[in-house]
Amino acid sequence: MKNCFYALLIPLVFTASAFANPGVNSPINGATVESPFTLSASSPSCSSQPVSAMAYSIDNGADAATVKGESIDVQVTAATGTHTLHVKSWGNKGAGCDTDIKVNVKASSGSSSYTSGGPYIPSGAIKVSSIQTMKNWRLGNDPGNGGWSTGKMWVVGSPSHGGSARETVTSYSNAGGERYWDSFGEDMSSTNFVYDAWVYLPSSATNLANLEMDMNQVMSDGRTVIYGFECDGYNNTWDYTANKGTPTKPKDTWIRSKAPCKLSSWKRNTWHHVQVEYSRNDTGSVTYQAVWLDGAKQTINATVPSVFALGWAPVLLTNLQVDGKGSKGTITVYLDDVTISRW
Repeated sequence: MKNCFYALLIPLVFTASAFANPGVNSPINGATVESPFTLSASSPSCSSQPVSAMAYSIDNGADAATVKGESIDVQVTAATGTHTLHVKSWGNKGAGCDTDIKVNVKASSGSSSYTSGGPYIPSGAIKVSSIQTMKNWRLGNDPGNGGWSTGKMWVVGSPSHGGSARETVTSYSNAGGERYWDSFGEDMSSTNFVYDAWVYLPSSATNLANLEMDMNQVMSDGRTVIYGFECDGYNNTWDYTANKGTPTKPKDTWIRSKAPCKLSSWKRNTWHHVQVEYSRNDTGSVTYQAVWLDGAKQTINATVPSVFALGWAPVLLTNLQVDGKGSKGTITVYLDDVTISRW
């Protein structure tokens, strides 16, 4: 918890990928989903040709949502039942590539989780959905906590809010914390963000001290903005981070807000909806505007400097950190339907 900056000084490795066929990030093959569901796929190349357009179709239907470029991120509406989702890409010289996956569309469960309101998101905002299903998630101990931890993670179909949840299992001693993170793109110009995710806590969450949900963005000047946010189980508040030093000599600090968050009161074996609204200016000061928990809004309205000279390549990155309570224990946390909107 206490040093999210230093724990994130982990080399980021980016590799170019060239799929012969489109790579589908979400939904995964065989997933059970509710309609509408998010289709997120990319195809940098097709038969060694740069991709100029992508589309999808369901079963034997016509192509839908044809978009220019090498990625597609759309909402798909389908009837209840099992379907074949055809994800297609075309090279700039006429090559065609296709990936087929099976999806099982179920009726809306309605009562399986809390319903929720949330922040306003403009229609032109860029959304990256189902981040929890992406394939490049990594994990590691946060040395800033002073304790020890190790983790495991995988994608599961149950329990799930939207069909494919990321299960994390953290073992710790001396209040150690484990971080699970993934990069989901790059954007150096957007200044407004909404983090939206569903969290499920089983009975092992009695060992949970803090639950941290962060995002990082490299700006056009090469410096990194850290949007650090957590439910603090020690003080029962929502906390946010600030750099109380300078970008080159940072002092990353957690600050308590006046908004309450009591992890011990979160109902177990239930999906909880967390939505966080924040923005930044051109110098890297962050305004934490508000947080919604299960549809209930709490205003924070705090602006703090949060820019760091880390020397990172351009990236957008999000992480989930699970901090343990006491001498030792094991904690399971499920994360689903992670969507980050930006504009």
